Amino acid sequence: MAKTRLTRGKLLAAAAPLAAAPLVGKLALDGEATAGGHDHSSHDHSRSPVSHQRGAMGHSAMIGDEVPAVGGPNDLDALLYPPPALPYKPGRVREYSLTASDVELEVAPGIFFPAWVYNGTAPGPVIRATEGDRLRVSFVNAGSHPHTIHFHGIHPSNMDGVFEVVETGGRFVYEFEAQPAGLHLYHCHATPLKKHIHKGLYGAFIIDPKEPRPPAQELVMVMNGFDTDADGGNNFYTVNGRSFYYAKYPIRVRRSELVRIYLANLTEFDLINSLHLHADFFRYQPTGTGDYWEYTDTVMQCQGQRGVIEIQFANTGTFMFHAHQSEFAELGWMGFFEVVE
Repeated sequence: MAKTRLTRGKLLAAAAPLAAAPLVGKLALDGEATAGGHDHSSHDHSRSPVSHQRGAMGHSAMIGDEVPAVGGPNDLDALLYPPPALPYKPGRVREYSLTASDVELEVAPGIFFPAWVYNGTAPGPVIRATEGDRLRVSFVNAGSHPHTIHFHGIHPSNMDGVFEVVETGGRFVYEFEAQPAGLHLYHCHATPLKKHIHKGLYGAFIIDPKEPRPPAQELVMVMNGFDTDADGGNNFYTVNGRSFYYAKYPIRVRRSELVRIYLANLTEFDLINSLHLHADFFRYQPTGTGDYWEYTDTVMQCQGQRGVIEIQFANTGTFMFHAHQSEFAELGWMGFFEVVE
């Protein structure tokens, strides 16, 4: 496929017919929704009734087969569905391996971004531990530039990813006690910092509390953007790295069952990003810790902010979610929940 460079303005102009004509209203879906289990290792988006819905025009959003999104129905499952939470166990060691490398990511059909990534994706893999675990992360720099990993949280200064810069071909082991409980981030802290973050070196870092949260279907959503023409402004906005992906492959959840979303913002160049959910409200816990919860349908986050959303959908059907900066939604940051009985 030919590689393409588009300016932000050209992309918006090209997308105008899609953005103006796209589709939420009342969708005519082929087939009936059927309940599915929560075994995400074999989660099959293609079974969703909207997977047969052609991207018809005349509504307020795109959905279905003709949405301009890259990849197959399960490509982003490893980023969307986190590793399972483990109960607290004194003395446990949680081990992860991260490799930084240079790759070209296809963020939209025919649109490639020269990325620097952990383990091949932007965002990188979800890292998860329980408060009190010993976290051990083995880092290899296979990229063309010096890199580090800076973890948000509490740890010794020699594990902070600022001074222990890893040169190309080098290795480093980060090891510390996982604390405090909450939703955190990790990202490269080499200079120039904005370039290393924007190029894709970041990911979600979950530390579960010793007293476990209630069981839920859990999802991770990392908001990000891609400047594909190197002009200092994003041309595409995504959740988990591919524009319009969850419009083409809606996320299936069950009505009345608890859904927990770990939401983080790593968008560079723009001051804020956001998530708005249609037709329902949710509880929002900033940083995923403490006793404070908001009740809302829209969350705003600056870069580095994150929080935990908990919702039990009141109705079945197809419900849109998107950035409440309209331009971000038109440039790829939108999708759907398919809520089944």
